[in-house]
Amino acid sequence: MRQDDGVTDHDPVLDPALMRKQYRAEGLDETELADHPMEQFARWFEQSARAALQGAVYEPNAMVVSTADAEGRPSSRTVLLKRYDEQGFVFFTNYESRKARDLAENAYVSLLFPWHALARQVIVSGVARRTGRDETAAYFRTRPHGSQLGAWASAQSSVISSRDELDAGYAELAARYPEGEQVPVPPNWGGFRVTPQTVEFWQGRENRLHDRLRYVAEADGGWRVERLSP
Repeated sequence: MRQDDGVTDHDPVLDPALMRKQYRAEGLDETELADHPMEQFARWFEQSARAALQGAVYEPNAMVVSTADAEGRPSSRTVLLKRYDEQGFVFFTNYESRKARDLAENAYVSLLFPWHALARQVIVSGVARRTGRDETAAYFRTRPHGSQLGAWASAQSSVISSRDELDAGYAELAARYPEGEQVPVPPNWGGFRVTPQTVEFWQGRENRLHDRLRYVAEADGGWRVERLSP
């Protein structure tokens, strides 16, 4: 419920304008950074993954993938990171989904890893390209049987008449490919590798004076680091 002036008219505990949290005092210094952003990412990802084992972080490989179509209209969604190395970040999806259609028109993409419990986030901007079919097939084989069937059952991002339609399609596939039988890789399903152009490491600090250190790709293949004002 809202008043005419737009002020939230309910318990102050639920008012987002009054929600504040003091972040950690320890910061992030340039002298602590790895030479390569993917090495620095590996350090932070390991710490996030270990925190997840203690219940402090939920799905450390969850990232917000933001794309834009040819006309610049943006869209965002949460996707699970499945691989990372010096070449970039890899995720898998239906190639007929909205994100894949956007990337076919505009290959620039942003990734955001929101590790709130650690007062950290990593922001990546780069270019996405499809992975090879061999790489896609190798990953597909590691997916649980139900997830393999789900990749076939879901025409991702398309409008369907009901949940029953989705469940019926899945049941038909489950009968065709029972547990233990190999499920083929859908032809319209595969991976994207995001090659980073910038990678920002954000560490929350007291009084909103956060540390923001950004790697920027250089033409010679190296990286420079710049500090951003919070």
